[in-house]
Amino acid sequence: MRKKVDDRIRTLIENGVKMRHRSLFVIIGDKSREQVVNLHYMLSKEVTKARPTVLWCYKEKLEISSHKNKRAKQVKKLMQRGLLDPQKVDPFLLFIESGAVSYCLYRDSDRILGNTYGMCILQDFEALTPNILARTIETVEGGGLVVLLIRTLSSLTSLCTMVMDVHERFRTESHSEIVSRFNERFLLSLASCKACLVMDDELNILPISSHVKSLTASSGCESLLETERDLKNLKEQLYDVSPVGPLVGMCTTLDQGKAVSTFLDAVLDKTLQSTIALIASRGRGKSAALGLAISGAIAAGYSNIFVTAPTPENLKSLFDFICKGLSALQYEEHLHYDLVRSGNPEFRKAIIQINIYKQHRQTVQFIQPHDHAKLSQVDLLVIDEAAAIPLPLVRSLLGPYFVFLSSTVNGYEGTGRSLSLKLLTHLEKQSPIPGCSATATHSGRLFQKLELKESIRYASGDPIESWLNGLLCLDITSSIPPISRFPHPSECNLYYINRDTLFSFHKESEMFLQRMVALYVASHYKNSPNDLQLMADAPAHHLFVLLGPVDESKNVLPDILCVVQVCIEGQISRNSALQSLQMGRQPSGDQLPWKFCEEFKDTEFPTLSGARIVRIAVHPSALGNGYGSAALGLLTRYYEGQLTNISEIDCEKNTTKIEDTVTEAAKKVSLLEETRTPRENLPALLVHLRERLPEKLHYIGASFGVTVELFRFWKKHKFSPFYISDNPNNMTGEHSCMVIKPLNTDEIEYSGAGPFGFFTPFYQCFRRRFVKRLSFFQELDYKLAMSILDPKINFSEDGPPESLKNESSIAVKSFISQDDFSVLEDYVENYRDYGKVKYIVPILAQCYFEEKFPITLSYLQASVLLCMGLQRHNITYIEGSMKLERHQILSLFQKVMRKFYKYLWDILSKQFDSTFPQVREVTLVPHSVSVDDDLDDGAKQVIEKMTIENVDVLNPESLQQFSIADREAEFEHSLRHCTMISPSGLISVKSNKGTLKKNSKHNDTLTNKKRRKSCSQTGSNKRLR
Repeated sequence: MRKKVDDRIRTLIENGVKMRHRSLFVIIGDKSREQVVNLHYMLSKEVTKARPTVLWCYKEKLEISSHKNKRAKQVKKLMQRGLLDPQKVDPFLLFIESGAVSYCLYRDSDRILGNTYGMCILQDFEALTPNILARTIETVEGGGLVVLLIRTLSSLTSLCTMVMDVHERFRTESHSEIVSRFNERFLLSLASCKACLVMDDELNILPISSHVKSLTASSGCESLLETERDLKNLKEQLYDVSPVGPLVGMCTTLDQGKAVSTFLDAVLDKTLQSTIALIASRGRGKSAALGLAISGAIAAGYSNIFVTAPTPENLKSLFDFICKGLSALQYEEHLHYDLVRSGNPEFRKAIIQINIYKQHRQTVQFIQPHDHAKLSQVDLLVIDEAAAIPLPLVRSLLGPYFVFLSSTVNGYEGTGRSLSLKLLTHLEKQSPIPGCSATATHSGRLFQKLELKESIRYASGDPIESWLNGLLCLDITSSIPPISRFPHPSECNLYYINRDTLFSFHKESEMFLQRMVALYVASHYKNSPNDLQLMADAPAHHLFVLLGPVDESKNVLPDILCVVQVCIEGQISRNSALQSLQMGRQPSGDQLPWKFCEEFKDTEFPTLSGARIVRIAVHPSALGNGYGSAALGLLTRYYEGQLTNISEIDCEKNTTKIEDTVTEAAKKVSLLEETRTPRENLPALLVHLRERLPEKLHYIGASFGVTVELFRFWKKHKFSPFYISDNPNNMTGEHSCMVIKPLNTDEIEYSGAGPFGFFTPFYQCFRRRFVKRLSFFQELDYKLAMSILDPKINFSEDGPPESLKNESSIAVKSFISQDDFSVLEDYVENYRDYGKVKYIVPILAQCYFEEKFPITLSYLQASVLLCMGLQRHNITYIEGSMKLERHQILSLFQKVMRKFYKYLWDILSKQFDSTFPQVREVTLVPHSVSVDDDLDDGAKQVIEKMTIENVDVLNPESLQQFSIADREAEFEHSLRHCTMISPSGLISVKSNKGTLKKNSKHNDTLTNKKRRKSCSQTGSNKRLR
């Protein structure tokens, strides 16, 4: 049955073709596929050129195969089943057989970048993601159509409860309930798009598109004709100039032509230490302009041209336009140049090198961003997609050579404004003032910034571009307002964001959301629209903002100082952890618990609950003021329960289930009567942490690409690492690092001692492993390695404990032989050079950084030991990294070896002395009696003893043996005959000793006889009795 099509549909298509603007059609119904033919027919009638090409994107299966032979078999089977009348021609089959349709799976949508189509059909709405939506819509040219096919719905509101494929990745074991906030916001945004019509499968326009009730035909765009005339004049002016003329002639917009002309002027000047930056939004032709400029540099004689980007796939358009530019300059492939493609299957045979040999040997070669050491002989360096490369790497790529730099400031492939906010501003300040002499260029690089505003595929002011930028928060250049006041961090408060209100599509909520995403893009180098859906729908994610003092009397949005995104992880059953260890795979989500379980084979940790900080984004004007630290400190106190004073019952009363309200609303109205507006009676957008009950957590962690500054930030807040990846990221050159901080809770009992609570033994295990693995991290900065290990290098304040001394002696016995010690002694005594002792250094360094040798070193000495012993660097490398002279490094190393020798000598000498017999030490204990009392007692004892012994001595009869008869006569006789007095002063006098002895013996004999006689008489008397 023939039916008249609504005039608004035809008018919208006509206006799009005239204005070179795209149009969006959303068709709901199971037969929506059949209306694609009618829309394509109406578009073909308006387009004056060839029939528009079609890109058909789908998830997995098409009802009609994209292969010609398979499609013929399917048609035959339908005819056999009676589902297809052979007498009637199916318009859809004719449309498919036309050959103008290209098919693409959603998972392969990155391969269509750079291609242009007149019409794009997106089916399988549940498989769409923000990245795919932006990527596919961007391929449509001006005047083309974007058609979104959705299966039959009872009402549009049911889109808000539709389960998307990406939701499966958002679910975890402890968080499985999904709220489709992004779908609700997407549906509400359709009503605000001026070039969008929502229809059923019979092309009836639904009430949600009531904003296009009256569409009038447009007369075209005069400004479009004016820019085309200016571009034509530019091409005519440069037509005879070589090599500029042929290359500018290939440009499609005036901005692109001016950019290529500026590039080539700088190339022909050959001014070293100069940088030209080209910034633009997606689809402005940056890569094409760079490719044409490189081909001009080849014609100008540049020999070594290096090109860098996050991946070689990002350079597909650039290398294609290099080849097109060479062809315009009369270069022929295989005759004048050859192409070299990558053998890496991940790069899909992308071009990585062009060898030119028409004039002389010339090379255009791709290098990784972290291979800046290879740029010693470069003439021209081209950095494409610089916003997707970390800022420190971009700075290290700049050198004393010519640099072309391009950056996507608003796009969908991962962008960051840190490049434009920091690096480009820094280069502008350092650039000499134009007009100065050439001698002034030594003070800084010459810098010039170009910007492309005109789109290649469609005209300026495209409504689909504006709608997509608003939906996915892509255009955020004006979303970061200046901060009116910088409050002290102690005055700031952290607020919880209600995501239902944030993604409700209210005007104030949209402004707040745009500002939040703007801080994300300004702070991080890698952003994508998929992050927005993660923020909206992931059940485990929560958002916080740090605000200064809020004046409620003023009806204005407060300044956002810092945004924190947190993901609740853990609460995994022990059975799931054991199963994961056995199978050797990690489920999606819960990054910290699964990685911890894999590293330490611990099944208890996943059962705990924790929070992983996904992002901390600080306002670019407030960097370095302590707002990030203040937000992190408040968040830690909040999860420790120090900020909340309300009961759990009060919190439960405030919770609402949005799915129930959406389902009830969907039952009340039909599809043809429904109008969608933002929901009312929503809770407050910002909730103070005092008014919300925190989740019960045991730890807070984070995962990030480790750098010196980032690691110091987390270390300052007492976060400790437990995992560092072995291989660096191919794009950034950074190792992934995971850190954890245990919270002060009473739920975990830990009997051990340590600064990190229950995490202490795991941290010590990580340190021991990292010391042994550090030889595989040779590219790691020594400052970062020292921060990660955090060794104790000062033992002078308090001596090492006894356990450490015993451990040191065991380590010496186990690792240091007598020959090693002899070699070390010879080096210390300057009998051997550094090369002879080099093999001992890893052993000594490992023992030292495991704190087995308590030797006090300076920070610089410990750094030299780490570089030589653990990272196995040579002195030349250390010279460059530490900025020291060779003799200074060797001097520091020799001092370290002297300290090791002295310590080892002390330990070995003590061990040697312990093998000999030792003298038993006598311990002197103080006596309980004082010295005076002890002397008095001793004197009494001696006197008593002498009294007893001298009883008979003092008897006069006993002294008679020493008497001298005739004392005076004998004494005088001795004095007369004495010739010399002895030194003692004694004089010998003759005594009558013999006579006395005889008399005494006689008396004794008589006495004894009397005693024996008396005794015998006594005995006889006793016997008689």
